[in-house]
Amino acid sequence: MTGVDVTSWGTDLPGQPTLGQLVGRILKLVPDLPRLRLSSIDAAEIDPDLFKLLETEPRLMPYLHLSLQAGDNMILKRMKRRHSREDALKLVAEVRRVRPDTAFGADLIAGFPTETEDAFANTLKLVEEAGLAFLHVFPYSARPGTPAARMPPVKGPVIKDRARRLREAGQVGLERHLQRQVGRVLSGLVEREGVARAEDFTEIAFDPALGGAAPQGQITAFRVVGHDGSRVIAELAV
Repeated sequence: MTGVDVTSWGTDLPGQPTLGQLVGRILKLVPDLPRLRLSSIDAAEIDPDLFKLLETEPRLMPYLHLSLQAGDNMILKRMKRRHSREDALKLVAEVRRVRPDTAFGADLIAGFPTETEDAFANTLKLVEEAGLAFLHVFPYSARPGTPAARMPPVKGPVIKDRARRLREAGQVGLERHLQRQVGRVLSGLVEREGVARAEDFTEIAFDPALGGAAPQGQITAFRVVGHDGSRVIAELAV
């Protein structure tokens, strides 16, 4: 299920049903559905029903991509985000409490207007504190007519450098996550020849010569033997 912010689903419907209620209904009415994955979760709103499903429903995949944008409260306020730094860390901790194997990704913007080096440092630290494994990093670019475009800008070279540092932190987080998979047996959905996707969104690379035993669209068990810094290297677990 994909969208800019899937957690906002239902607010315009009679009775304002929640995303958790929708997910629960889909899983109940489609018992043959082996996997359901969500995208773009707002850190300000995960409803109790969704938390319960993360805890009890193995078909709901243990990966959440958070629309964080920053890890500094002042910058978040100027972005008009609804969550704080503390909210984001609390959400990650609460999800991991009910589903310890959950992996997290996040969108982050480098160089938002008025961002000081200290403010950027808070965002940089959040990557490690939240244990983020999959980052989408965007250098800020002004959009005419928006309030942010009228704020004091960060210089272009500084924005570029901060984006680089965020991506480097993201790479460290990804490699940490990949290393934890070594030796494990993962359930992977084969997306194309030689490539599968684990439940927690980890990309799995395997020998294409074995593709006949793992056809596209099939969920297969893989034993992880290493990683290349961007994905795990695995063999079919037979």
